[in-house]
Amino acid sequence: MPIKELNHFFVRAGDLEATRQFYIDVLGFEVMPRPDFPFPGYWMGVNGSIQVHVGPSNIPNRQAYYLGTADDAADGQSGVIDHVAFLADDPAAFVARFKAMGIEYRPRHLPDSKLFQLFIRDPNGVMIELNFFGLTEAPDWGGEDYSKMERVS
Repeated sequence: MPIKELNHFFVRAGDLEATRQFYIDVLGFEVMPRPDFPFPGYWMGVNGSIQVHVGPSNIPNRQAYYLGTADDAADGQSGVIDHVAFLADDPAAFVARFKAMGIEYRPRHLPDSKLFQLFIRDPNGVMIELNFFGLTEAPDWGGEDYSKMERVS
């Protein structure tokens, strides 16, 4: 009984509409059909696959609706989750979009794996990682080479 794929992750948004716009305008998601939950929110995805659920952060009874949210849950950032990663295509188009929109990004690459990555934060501080496999050379966008970083043991 193996796990087959990631279905979605849920973001408790400080600003529901700004979060929706980020995933649509910056990452190219679309709003998907959503059941009639007792709180507002969005399901968003790419190519008909739901990947991100968003609901408002500070609503009454949030711990009843959001089973992963304790009474004292922090808002913003990613809690114990460091980042959420997506596979993507056309890193140059993303870099151009980020620059045009004034979005800070952090590029990294791992030459041995032919992997290039872009890291950005959503409006709630969640770190988003975009992975682009098959690049034999890192684009001229700066960034860190993982293979040259200090090693820890």
